[in-house]
Amino acid sequence: MHEVLLVEDDELIREATRLTLEQRGYRVRTAADGVTGLALFREHRPDVAVLDIMLPGLNGVSLAGRIREESGVPVLLISARNDPVDVVMGLEAGADDYVTKPFDGPVLVARIRSLLRRAAPAGPSAQARRLRFGDLVFAPDSLTVERAGKLLALTTTELRLLSEFAASPGTVLSRDLLLERVWDYAWSGDTRVVDVHVQRLRAKIGRERIETVRGFGYKLCP
Repeated sequence: MHEVLLVEDDELIREATRLTLEQRGYRVRTAADGVTGLALFREHRPDVAVLDIMLPGLNGVSLAGRIREESGVPVLLISARNDPVDVVMGLEAGADDYVTKPFDGPVLVARIRSLLRRAAPAGPSAQARRLRFGDLVFAPDSLTVERAGKLLALTTTELRLLSEFAASPGTVLSRDLLLERVWDYAWSGDTRVVDVHVQRLRAKIGRERIETVRGFGYKLCP
């Protein structure tokens, strides 16, 4: 049974979301503020964290950043406003995805399932393959990445993104295609998610490694 940390200050939304998740088989721990949420995260180490952006004490963006400093667990933000600034700040802080209020329970559950699938551990064939791109070495089975001999700490989403690029080096991948393959969006989602995560990935593996093809998408330079 996967455990979800839900941090939401609105009691009605918090309880309704908790019931929805528990009905789908998740164990849920809840908090009404960011400070309590961080304490629960450190104590119980949940499988995924669902955080409202507008939280008292420690807001959701700051909480996402604290969690990302300590763990690679998936983080999903809930935003009452589809404000680009809030969304981008949350993603840059380390969140993997976001949904806007009001949201349907099945949509939230689908997003959580997608995050958990992406975070699933590799099988026993780890270390079987190693792909080299200049000073970058990527083992797609074990999902380990080295740059100039040093092991890099990539989040689950960054690893999935790199996997897609590494599978087709030199091929331009559109933002919509990356949304579908990395975030499991079968419909047109917000491409800001892709852009922010590409920037984060570039900062770790080298900006020159991923090229922007204006008007089309991105490609990994072999």
